[in-house]
Amino acid sequence: MALIPQTAGALIKTVKVLIPRRQRGKNSVEDDFELSTVCHRPEGLDKLQEQTKFTKKELQVLYRGFKNECPSGVVNEETFKLIYSQFFPQGDSSTYAHFLFEAFDTNKNGSVSFEDFVAGLSIILRGSINDRLNWAFNLYDLNKDGCITKEEMMDIMKSIYDMMGKYTYPCMQEDAPREHVESFFQKMDRNNDGVVTIEEFIESCQKDENIMQSMQLFDNVI
Repeated sequence: MALIPQTAGALIKTVKVLIPRRQRGKNSVEDDFELSTVCHRPEGLDKLQEQTKFTKKELQVLYRGFKNECPSGVVNEETFKLIYSQFFPQGDSSTYAHFLFEAFDTNKNGSVSFEDFVAGLSIILRGSINDRLNWAFNLYDLNKDGCITKEEMMDIMKSIYDMMGKYTYPCMQEDAPREHVESFFQKMDRNNDGVVTIEEFIESCQKDENIMQSMQLFDNVI
């Protein structure tokens, strides 16, 4: 079941574009000086350090990257879609970007602040396996009613296939999204009631070696 590994790859691309390139390798003396003098907005960097699993230095690096892409300090959905489309020029990433934006916009105010971004990122990159799976479940549970339906998973799968493009190799069949959904429910819907609960989702994912390996992809992103 490739759904979560595909989601993992897409998320990692999002993170990497928001990390200043020079900071991904070994810092020079100049970079260290720049980090020490970088603007500490948003106010409450110490508080963010307490609330997330990032160091102050990592938060400063992330903030510089975030401000570079989003000079106003917040990003709305259209801007988020525009940034995201750079990663998948061969396809249409707008629907998947919408779902991802909704997952980061926890306040449901139509914008993602730096605080929103690093809160989600902290779970994705530094959270426990359970934390990460809970976040993924929330992404797939589109109406946030506590369970995933076939319709919701179909919307997610279609958005992933649209994002990957029609000219991928090997060429994807038209009915591939539906086949993935059926496979997902056959594996996850333990009591065959037509929906997948958080308990079923976490238990099934933890028993899937490929999914567990994809979770480890996040460990060394920054």
